[in-house]
Amino acid sequence: MLEGFYFQKLIQQVNVIKANLQSIQDGELSSSAYDTAWVALVQDIHGSDAPQFPSCLDWIINNQLPDGSWGDRSIFITYDRLSCTLACVVALKTWNIHPEGRKKGMAFLRQNMHKLKDEDPVHLPVGFEVIFPSLVEMAQNLGLEVLQDSPAYKDIYDQREQKLKRVPKEILHNVPTTLLYSLEGMPDLDWEKLLKLQHPNGSFLCSTASTAYALIQTKDEKCFNYLKEVVERFSGGVPHTYPVDLFERLWVVDRLERLGVSRYYTSEIKKCLDYVHRYWTPNGIGWARDVVNFDIDDTSLGFRILRLHGYDVKADAFQQFERRGQFFCYPGQISQGITEMLCFYRASQVSFPGEKILEDGKTFAAKFLREKQDMGQAADRWIVTKGLVGEVQYHLDVPWYSSLSRIETRYYIEQYGGDDDVWIAKVLYRWYEELSLRDFGHSKDGLLKSYFLAMANIFEPERATERLAWTQTAAMIEAVSIYFRESCIEQRKSFIQAFNDGIDHGNNRGHSHNYESYLVKSPRGAWKRNLPKSKTRCWKENWIEEPVINISIESLELQMHELLQQVTESKNSLDKEIKQTFWTVAKSYYYAANVEPATIDLHIAKVLFERVV
Repeated sequence: MLEGFYFQKLIQQVNVIKANLQSIQDGELSSSAYDTAWVALVQDIHGSDAPQFPSCLDWIINNQLPDGSWGDRSIFITYDRLSCTLACVVALKTWNIHPEGRKKGMAFLRQNMHKLKDEDPVHLPVGFEVIFPSLVEMAQNLGLEVLQDSPAYKDIYDQREQKLKRVPKEILHNVPTTLLYSLEGMPDLDWEKLLKLQHPNGSFLCSTASTAYALIQTKDEKCFNYLKEVVERFSGGVPHTYPVDLFERLWVVDRLERLGVSRYYTSEIKKCLDYVHRYWTPNGIGWARDVVNFDIDDTSLGFRILRLHGYDVKADAFQQFERRGQFFCYPGQISQGITEMLCFYRASQVSFPGEKILEDGKTFAAKFLREKQDMGQAADRWIVTKGLVGEVQYHLDVPWYSSLSRIETRYYIEQYGGDDDVWIAKVLYRWYEELSLRDFGHSKDGLLKSYFLAMANIFEPERATERLAWTQTAAMIEAVSIYFRESCIEQRKSFIQAFNDGIDHGNNRGHSHNYESYLVKSPRGAWKRNLPKSKTRCWKENWIEEPVINISIESLELQMHELLQQVTESKNSLDKEIKQTFWTVAKSYYYAANVEPATIDLHIAKVLFERVV
């Protein structure tokens, strides 16, 4: 009864997510108080003194936080809270409404402006040093007293002046750079030239604040139509960027796969990836269709997922992000962030032989992430999450070819319950005792490891029997290996003879020969089919020679690159599931051979036994 109840709950949850996936259109981000304030500043384009988008003002009034600020409710980042609060106060003062809210907002600003000096620079939003001083100037012009004697504010103002001096106006007005995202902080703009750089949807780099500023300055009809659509779509509380159709599809697919539940959404995932691939270019992609400012973050995730799903994507897309041996999120940037370098590092792991740009990128990204990790700086401006430090460490410590899906899932969500397969563990241990595998050198730890490798690859509840078969087969192979390492020549000859003849040698020879007979009989049918090809190599005069593997990690990794290419490319006629099975088995062997025993024990404990609240 209880099992049926949970199954029904699972089906309900799957159907809810399916419905959401099927309804993805242009993507959806949470509302941004800062951007909503800028849209609220737009005056009626027909000439009256009223606001063009009053619903934005309503959103501002209804979303002030108890402390008087505006911004993200769940986390306090000084840069975000101060810029959002000041922008909202300016919007309310411009239309001379909600005086009580303005008063509380100004009190918050006075009490918290000094915190700028203590904020972690890694959380500095893109363009903050340009847009915040502009907001302060707007507030002053409205008669609002904003503290300007703070040392931190003076530092930001100096950064603004330096950045504006570095901005070549000719490039700004003629090339669609990321500066288009922060036009509201840029003085002395030539709008006649800038309007030629509009996105086809009428926006400037899909930024709502930047487009609102452009509309205020130009009354451009395409800017207006873009903002009108966004305001209506989000009921007044606009996001900082829209659309995000490519970003949302890629991140949804990535999350479903890393959570280990993608098997429920095969058709929906294919639809998402077909859509993304339709907009893939030789230079990669951005967060939305038709944007010409591609970034390494979306390009990396798109490249990785599309390649692993068999789509034809070329590594040359990353050439534009490289400059003098370094890689950046956008061409022309001078610094990197944790999340984009981690995403790029993950993309570099799925390289094919000869893709030097990815080889160089992997080296650079790994070095960058290690340095940040060593300095305790594993935080980022793009994403605020407590798990980023652990995620970086996991990807650096566990080579991708050793990263089995269920281990990554467990580390990714820090949630896994191992109870569902307890019955399998009981079956395995009973089987272990019945065969007395302990007498032949095969420990329970070895059996547990075999099961763990099976579970880490075949984790679906409905495939429990396959996990059991994998584990038993692996245990049998290990037992045979131990038997041949520790037995004498005569015992080996006896085993070989029994294997060839299919004769039960052991009923009256004692316990060990019963086991020898079992070893021979159980897998004999499957082994016999494949034995002739290897017999001449492995058996010489009834002697089984243990092969000695002498191969470097570099050579082994190259072979894994080659195998990945065979698995993901659609040129050969092999069934996709068969190729994926080859890949799964190869990764499990790579994991067992390359990961330290102590780390494997840690993974077993975490994935199989560790309770998560």
